[in-house]
Amino acid sequence: MYSDPGFSTLTLKSRLPVWWRLVRGDRPVGTLLLLWPTWWALWLAAEGLPPLSTLAIFTAGVWLTRSAGCVINDYADRWLDPHVERTKSRPLATGEASPREALALFAAMMGVAFALVLLTNRLTVYLSVIAVILAASYPFLKRWTYLPQVYLGLAFGWGIPMAFAAVRGEVPAIAWLLFLGNLLWTTGYDTWYAMVDREDDLKIGAKSTAILFGDADLIAQGVLFGGFLLTMGLLAGRADLGIYYWLALGIAAVLVLRQFWIARGRGRAECFEAFLSNQWVGMAVFAGFAAHYAL
Repeated sequence: MYSDPGFSTLTLKSRLPVWWRLVRGDRPVGTLLLLWPTWWALWLAAEGLPPLSTLAIFTAGVWLTRSAGCVINDYADRWLDPHVERTKSRPLATGEASPREALALFAAMMGVAFALVLLTNRLTVYLSVIAVILAASYPFLKRWTYLPQVYLGLAFGWGIPMAFAAVRGEVPAIAWLLFLGNLLWTTGYDTWYAMVDREDDLKIGAKSTAILFGDADLIAQGVLFGGFLLTMGLLAGRADLGIYYWLALGIAAVLVLRQFWIARGRGRAECFEAFLSNQWVGMAVFAGFAAHYAL
């Protein structure tokens, strides 16, 4: 197990590989799942390429907040992860990193992210306080509620109103429609993720939408993903998006249908593959926004 002798005796070189794994630097899919909706919002708010400074701030902020979220998630789940096949090799679960070290890393990354937000406007700064609360509290919900996947949708989607605030100085109704679409999508893909761990979670008393839905999980997933696609279609009408966006949304729909085909037997590997597929769904939708405003 990890024995913390104090940072004065720990060389940066020896800790970097552990920290890299702790922030999931070796697993970028989660960053993409947070990045795509943020870029959707930036392009929609700016009606094209947003100011490069704003794009840089939000892109860096996505990496920092997602990484910090992984750290606080592992801190909250350090009682759980050693008993779950998929997570038992995480640094806090194996003892390679200490809880104190994880909290320090979380605070440092969130501090840098907040410093970036200070470069925007007052409304964005106010909204960022809610973002911090969501990110810090999400990992603890699986002990008390069956809806942590919904809460993750709130946390992952909060960059949307922040992006509109940074670009326009306000959060119009269309931003909340995009937020709703992302909430449904995030809840859906994180339910695929929860289905991977369902058997382990049942044994140790953790909660998730996968457990809540039970045998009706695929039906519930159909409602969530169907609601996502419907909402993104309604968004097209409100934002007057054209054929390029609709083509991209059609590609996204095909990718979603493929997820259901892959995971129809509910196998662990297949559900995880369905989860991973959502990085391409997000990219397809972004391509639709980008193509519409560019062409």
